Amino acid sequence: MKNIAVILSGGSGSRFGGALPKQFTKLAGKAIIEYTIDVFQNSEDIDEIIIVSQTQHIHHTWELIKKNNWSKITKVVTGGAERFDSTYSALTALRGNETTCKVLFHDAVRPLVTQQIISNCLIALQDFDAVDVVISSADTLVEVYDDGCISNIPNRSFMRRGQTPQAFTLGTIQLAYSKALEINRKTFTCDCGVVRAMLPQVRVATVEGNERNIKVTHPVDLFIAEKFLQSAHDIPFQNGDSFKFLKDKNIVIFGGSSGIGWEMKNLALVHGAHVEIASRSYNQVDICNLENVKAYLSGIKEKIGHIDYVVNTAGLLIKKPIDRLNVEELTSLIGVNYTGAVNVAIAAKPYLLETSGMLMNFTSSSYTRGRAFYAVYSSTNAAIVNFTQALAEEWDNEDIRVTCINPERTATPMRTANFGIEPAGLLLSAQEVALTSLKVLGTQNTGIIVDIRKDGR
Repeated sequence: MKNIAVILSGGSGSRFGGALPKQFTKLAGKAIIEYTIDVFQNSEDIDEIIIVSQTQHIHHTWELIKKNNWSKITKVVTGGAERFDSTYSALTALRGNETTCKVLFHDAVRPLVTQQIISNCLIALQDFDAVDVVISSADTLVEVYDDGCISNIPNRSFMRRGQTPQAFTLGTIQLAYSKALEINRKTFTCDCGVVRAMLPQVRVATVEGNERNIKVTHPVDLFIAEKFLQSAHDIPFQNGDSFKFLKDKNIVIFGGSSGIGWEMKNLALVHGAHVEIASRSYNQVDICNLENVKAYLSGIKEKIGHIDYVVNTAGLLIKKPIDRLNVEELTSLIGVNYTGAVNVAIAAKPYLLETSGMLMNFTSSSYTRGRAFYAVYSSTNAAIVNFTQALAEEWDNEDIRVTCINPERTATPMRTANFGIEPAGLLLSAQEVALTSLKVLGTQNTGIIVDIRKDGR
């Protein structure tokens, strides 16, 4: 008996705007639908995936399938004007399967669905024929008349907000739809609504959803989804806690002579990687000088054969009022923190192109809000975030991933030099940041700014 996922990608995205439907909008360097399909592709519980798409976008969907090598996708079928039509199209494609098959219908624009939600839906289908994913509502819900005035305020404790997937035994959802077609009723907002109306004897179970399982409907939802993606605590590392992917990989770390870069080097070596480090103090490599960086990487390529990952942890903080910085200090701050990152990216590209590798930048939590007495440092870190996102999009078709690590306050020599000795309990350790950063190297993420926080939130 198969477990089949149906990804409903037939919407026009009229409320979202843009030339393409919202499911094809880029979220941190990847189309929203790519995140969605990845979850089901990587689920051990799902055997097969069917995608429902608008006719004019089927070719675009197949391009993504080819790009991502999704092996579980068996069909891409044409959707309809309404959700009812799209689901019915999928059900038509499912004819011939056993009626006991378990089928999950999921919105393409809910990219942050979890493996746990999928698993819980399938478990619930062992005892029920229909399952909905729901979350509690923190807001008071009201019913209104046609004129907009309140007609009723239901008891919030009994109210839930519906999400997807919605899961059914195939026979149940097929029967519900056939009955709806018999009476020519198609005005439903969801598939559980069809079952409730057409098969009132069928109890629809609920499983707990997740606030992060949002539906990207409006432009602001894209911003929220990206913020959720940033949390290292919530990244579903495909490699788990394993660092086996590092064995025999070649890593170059700029700024690797101290702090986070040094810890990354030590941890990577333990797991079988070959690591080269560069800095002005260690081997006179100046990232402010493009030709210097190019020459260094050329020498490394000749020495070790190929480069899989390039990591830039170099940074400079001078804590002073802006009008107290001299020209040399200003030049150094901008050079190391921004121009240096650009130089590393330019010089690294040919080598990462050969290996389909990753460029990893580092920023600071100060990028979210400029801080007094290190305005240049804060603003250059904000520039690195924008640079990372732009570069990820620019290099997407060249199969080079670009990410950026954003650690909270971290105990490094640079921080100590500017802020003195601080209570250890208030700071991340450089080793903690290095550990998560290495895990990110093993992901397929691109364009993501990964927040690493001490409290895990």
